[in-house]
Amino acid sequence: MNLNDFQRAAGITQQRAQQWLEPLNAAMAEFYINTPLRQAGFIAQLGHESLRFTRVVESLYYRDAARLAMIFRSDFDLNKNRKIEPSELALAQQFVGRPEATANFVYANQGGNGPESSGDGWRYRGRGLIQITLKNNYRACGQALGLDLLKNPDLLLDPVNAARSAAWYWYQHGCNAPADAANVVEVTRKINPALVGLDDRAMLFEKARRVLCPSKN
Repeated sequence: MNLNDFQRAAGITQQRAQQWLEPLNAAMAEFYINTPLRQAGFIAQLGHESLRFTRVVESLYYRDAARLAMIFRSDFDLNKNRKIEPSELALAQQFVGRPEATANFVYANQGGNGPESSGDGWRYRGRGLIQITLKNNYRACGQALGLDLLKNPDLLLDPVNAARSAAWYWYQHGCNAPADAANVVEVTRKINPALVGLDDRAMLFEKARRVLCPSKN
């Protein structure tokens, strides 16, 4: 993939494309993201997850309690009735403007993380272009890439590691097969089971596909 194609496929500035082209090309080659359709799907998903290749760490800073409760519905829907009740919204309000506390609450006791008080939620919040999250995922990713991510999770902020971690996750979760079928829904489900941001991901895929797969237009 050359610079012009990547810039157009991702819809980003030339400067941003220059920053990411080499790490992405190397990562895609390493993890068999080696056809135009796979690359279009990969670029689209990363574009969504990284805010158009501008973010490699999850902020968890929310100004609005309703949006926070919607994004992390399973954590705030305490009675599991698929609605956010006033008392649950009040709980979410306690975390508005408090990103570290939010991470420690919503990511507690899952994926190898300890309780809220352990700080694991913030320590192992999303990093890299695809937002590797939770202690067990950091461990597995680190073992695959030869990095001690449990000790130094910020290694995923480096562009090379940010790209490699994303390509590893994509390959490890079987995203190539649905990408070969241009199935944005199934690719998204493997990355975000709740399908958050599906419309944006689909739009980004179409943009990338038009550039990288002109014969399919």
